Amino acid sequence: MLSLVCHKPCHMTRVLHILDHSLPLHSGYTFRTRAILKSLQGKGVEVRGITGARHLAEGPDVETVEGLTFHRTPGATSGPPGLREWREIESLRAQIERVAADWRPDVLHAHSPALCGMAGLRAARNIGLPFVYEIRAFWEDAAVGNGTGTEGSLKYRLTRALENRVVAGADAVFTICEGLRDDLVARGHDGDKIGLSPNGVDLTLFGDPPPRDDALVQAIGIGTDPVIGFIGSFYDYEGLDDLIAAMPLLQELHPAAQLLLVGGGPMDEALRAQAAASPASAAIVFTGRVPHAEVERYYSLVDVLAYPRKKSRLTDLVTPLKPLEAMAERKIVAASDVGGHRELIEDGVTGLLFPPDDPPAMAAALARFIDAKAGWPAMRERGREHVAQRHDWSRNVERYLDVYQELLGAKPDRRHSAVG
Repeated sequence: MLSLVCHKPCHMTRVLHILDHSLPLHSGYTFRTRAILKSLQGKGVEVRGITGARHLAEGPDVETVEGLTFHRTPGATSGPPGLREWREIESLRAQIERVAADWRPDVLHAHSPALCGMAGLRAARNIGLPFVYEIRAFWEDAAVGNGTGTEGSLKYRLTRALENRVVAGADAVFTICEGLRDDLVARGHDGDKIGLSPNGVDLTLFGDPPPRDDALVQAIGIGTDPVIGFIGSFYDYEGLDDLIAAMPLLQELHPAAQLLLVGGGPMDEALRAQAAASPASAAIVFTGRVPHAEVERYYSLVDVLAYPRKKSRLTDLVTPLKPLEAMAERKIVAASDVGGHRELIEDGVTGLLFPPDDPPAMAAALARFIDAKAGWPAMRERGREHVAQRHDWSRNVERYLDVYQELLGAKPDRRHSAVG
């Protein structure tokens, strides 16, 4: 059984992280990766990343971004479904082994999806290195959530089967939340080797909240109070259609209420059409996508950050990052009562939970929340303290270090173990 809490240094250990994509691309995936690698560097670990065929940004074969070094896998893969994915795995495996021969890491640490995991597992067994696999989401469920897959389809079942093989073969496994871990244990995997590496934030990037940006207020035509906001990607599972549907009901109780939607994505056009047809259309403002460096300006305009995710396997099992960033910004957070949010937010203490998939209930809950505005300052501080205690990367990264040390201390002969 692996101990999954660490207080030991990990000086001069080298860890190669195997990734779907990375900086300079911007996504929740790349920001989590950046936080992990930077925090490990801060603990004395040497880190590099390697990306597979799905990192589509132009760039050199070895690229340094924000002080982090990433190796790329050359060439594109093709072929019918199934064969194409296996070629992806094999091209990434071969590149991992080439990088490992030159840089000589001590541990391979792959991050979902399972294509990265299987490439890492096969490489680790070929070259005799410990292998850690980290699951940020079950990608078959993510495909259902973003409309590119169907639950129970052949692709869904094959993705799940591949993930099961990687988890079974890994020396240690991390998930980002209890929901994912519990699901793996229910499948029959050994819970003793599955630890948690919860979503976190780099608190050094979050100081005092910025003052309201009055110039931006004028530029986009937003009001002053109360402003409900969402900053992120517009996927169907985010439930923004329910938030838009709740706005006329909320305005019956708070006529000045406005909704600010910052971002874009697959649902953008449909959401804009829904908002244009709403009785509350004048109070719903879309900004489109904004540069990452500008996001804090938009946070300054929002009184309550809303996360109305629909109830599904994805949202029940996976914890999002955005509510933690909002709490780190000392912003009030309101979110649907799904499993992923319940792991982050204590209702009435660090934020508000409201029923999912229910615009009238959402509107009523937000109205009560606005009425209780006198309690917001204390809630902001409790939210920030919750992040500092449970989701600060400078603390959370300790979980990796102990596992690395235990695996390196065990040093079993893994070379040429059979992996199908």
